Parts: sequence; C-alpha cells; structure tokens
Amino acid sequence: MRQFLLALFAFAFFGEGISPAAAQTWPERPVTMVIPFPPGGGTDLLGRIVAKGLTEVLGQQVVVENVGGAGGMLGSARVVKSAPDGYTMVIGTTADAINQSLYKAPLYNFATDLVPAGLMGNQPTVLLARKDFPANTLQEFAAYVRANRTSVQYGSAGAGSTGHLFCELLNAVLGINNVTHVPYRGGGPAMQDLIGGRYDYICTLSPTGKPLIESNTVKGIAILQPRRSPEIPNLASTAEQGLPDFEVSTWFGLFFPKGTPEPIVRKLNASLATTLDAPWVHERFKEIVANVAPRDERSPEYLKKLVDTEIAKMGAAIRSAGIQQL
Repeated sequence: MRQFLLALFAFAFFGEGISPAAAQTWPERPVTMVIPFPPGGGTDLLGRIVAKGLTEVLGQQVVVENVGGAGGMLGSARVVKSAPDGYTMVIGTTADAINQSLYKAPLYNFATDLVPAGLMGNQPTVLLARKDFPANTLQEFAAYVRANRTSVQYGSAGAGSTGHLFCELLNAVLGINNVTHVPYRGGGPAMQDLIGGRYDYICTLSPTGKPLIESNTVKGIAILQPRRSPEIPNLASTAEQGLPDFEVSTWFGLFFPKGTPEPIVRKLNASLATTLDAPWVHERFKEIVANVAPRDERSPEYLKKLVDTEIAKMGAAIRSAGIQQL
C-alpha cells in the first residue's frame, strides 16, 4: 500500500510518464525551442542566441523550430499540445498577451496552458516620425498632434500588432485621442511608407529603428523606456521628456506545456540564468538592441505575474482603441 501511495504521489507531482529520476537527469536528448515567428525577426534572433547558450549549459542540443502564423499563436498552440516532458518549449512574447483579447477564440489560454520558466529579456520600442515631421521632442510631438489630430496619421504592422497597441498606449498617456491609424500588412511596408512620408509616425522595435535613425532616413523622437539605450545614445528616453513611468517593450520568455514537472522548470530556469550571465550573450543582445532580463526578474514567479499583468494591460488597450476582435 505504501509503495502504491508513493507511486501515486510521483505520478501526480512529476506528470504522466515522467519519473523523479527522469526529471533529475533531464535533458537526456535534444530539446526543441519553438519560435512562433518566421526566421530573421527580433524573436528569432534573440531566441537563437539563447538556444546556443542553453546548448552549452545543458550539454544537449537546443534545436530551434520556427512555427509562424496567427500572430504567434500557431507556434505556442503547438507547444501547448505537446507532451509535458521538458523536451518542447516556446518563446512567449507580448504578442501572446495581445492575442488573448485580440481573438474571439484564442487557440490557448496564455495564463494557464503554458508554464513560465523564465524571462529572457526585452527589446525597447522607439517612436519614429517622418523625416520632415515638425517636432523634435516628445513635448513638441504631443503639442503638434493635439493641434492637428484631424490630419495626423500613425502607422503599424497591422491592427492589433504590438506597434499599434504601443502607439495607442502612448497616445493615451499624452492625452491624444482619435488619431487615425493606418494598418499595413507587415512592418516592412509600414516602414517604407514612413520613409516616404506617407504618414506621420510609428511605434516600432528599436532594432528596426536604429539604422533608420543613424542614416537620417526618419526622425527619432523618443525611446519608450525610462532610460536611454547605449546602442541609440542620442535618442532621449521618456523619463527625460516628462514621462518618468512610461515604458512599452516587447518581452521574451521561455514556457513549457502545462504539467511539466517542477524540477525541470527549475533546472531550465537556472540554466537560463547562467546563459544570460555569459558576457558573449550580453554582447549579442546589445547587437540587436535588446536588454538582458535583470537577475531579480528571471524567476518563473516573476514571469507569471508579468503574463497576468500584460494580458490585462493589452486587453484594456485593445478595448480603448476599439479594435474589432478577429
């Protein structure tokens, strides 16, 4: 009877088909990291850096698999349905939090169907304007938009994209209402039209904005975080321009399917921390204008709180913007 109870406890704690010994020796074979976006984007670049580091730390290959589609939902949904054995994980991002409200019937519950393992970092957002925009600071920008709100337009990679919602959050904190939004089919076309002066401003990831600012192709107004980025040192922060607490960025974390044993989650978290502390990882993150997660923000518990907060925050932004659910 005692052996039966111990076996039952082990089953409940470690998950179906996973013994305590298996959890302790994980990983014993390659681990798949699903990146829910196509190759070449910000999530893909950051994910491949972390995958390389984890391969070195874990002693097993971390294999990257790009599964794009539906704003990142297809890749995450694939992991939700995978075996909770620690051999399939996904990079969850701000997009997952957005999708919970953007879609009438999201393919999974981001708050409950995935287990947070640890935050990797984030990429700041920059506010860019057309090159001849008649404002240079955030205060001048806000004053101009308020005075010309019937004619001013802002662009994004699409309705419900991070850039769309981040601009809506910025507009709200600046007291700017009813600015016309121009959605594009992707960030590339949106940026080309900003360069061409066909609309006024955009909120986009810093790796996209950095070369355009440096080449004087567009005008940088602000980096939407409290401090400047060493990689874009001439771009003033929101705190320097009167918004000390305003920050919007795209964050990236690692998640397992629900039911993954706690020892495996903790082991990946510790391995991720070691990876993020490596000097070469810091250098590679700088190259793509990304911030490494601070040590006090890397725990599974912190990432869980971040997910819950972001789902609520992005849901409110979607409702405020009047975005129709897909």
